[in-house]
Amino acid sequence: MSVREALVAELPFLRRYARALTGSQSLGDAAVREMLEALLEAPEELQSDKPVRAELFRIFHRLWKPELVGTLTSKGRSGVIAQFPVEMRQSLLLTAVEGFSEADAATILGIEVEQISAMVEMARTAIEDALCAEVLIIEDESIIAMHIKQIVESLGHTVVGVVRTRTEAVAAAKDKRPELILADISLADGSSGIDAVKDILAEQDVPVIFITAFPERLLTGSRPEPTYLITKPFEPETVVATIGQALLLHREQDVENNLATAGTYSPA
Repeated sequence: MSVREALVAELPFLRRYARALTGSQSLGDAAVREMLEALLEAPEELQSDKPVRAELFRIFHRLWKPELVGTLTSKGRSGVIAQFPVEMRQSLLLTAVEGFSEADAATILGIEVEQISAMVEMARTAIEDALCAEVLIIEDESIIAMHIKQIVESLGHTVVGVVRTRTEAVAAAKDKRPELILADISLADGSSGIDAVKDILAEQDVPVIFITAFPERLLTGSRPEPTYLITKPFEPETVVATIGQALLLHREQDVENNLATAGTYSPA
């Protein structure tokens, strides 16, 4: 496989990371596009003797600055996001979601391995302490649903329902008003988890994490796609990190919206 082919194969996963980091498909995909455009102008940035995947993420952080996106930085914040410095969230997502070793994550972010270890541990603790929520699970496979439920409850969240079809999902969301939804793509009656979520989001604003065995199909960057995505089979740490990021950015956005409505919010 050529370097170009290897880069193309890894792009969906860089999109997943950038979307989770920004809390937005559009912002995440735009950041990836900007990085690729910069890389085309300066291809020497890519060290051909290093693993392509790690290099792609390293260059992303070298060329793209999180300070440009208000929701990423804790500078000047007094809300919940102030407890989660951007480097902490980057460290957790790189290791728990994208599967990098702490050594690779340190190289990607340009910091010491010891800092990665400390920030990942702090992030896990902060998520458990500050981000408990009521969660709806949309999953038709009983064993997977039970596994997700155990992980979610172990973090201190409350599972308000486990449903298997689009109709059940919409009804449960309307009745329970969850603060977070974890949704499979293919449901029991042949319906789509994506369609169920569209129905739900037409009525209420709630962060959604999709779970799928084929993430590449939802990470093309060419159409409206999920912001948060977990790949089957998944590790508990992946669920923990993704839930933490989704709740964090959504709650901070709620605070900003409320302050803006009241006329008291000025972006940092």
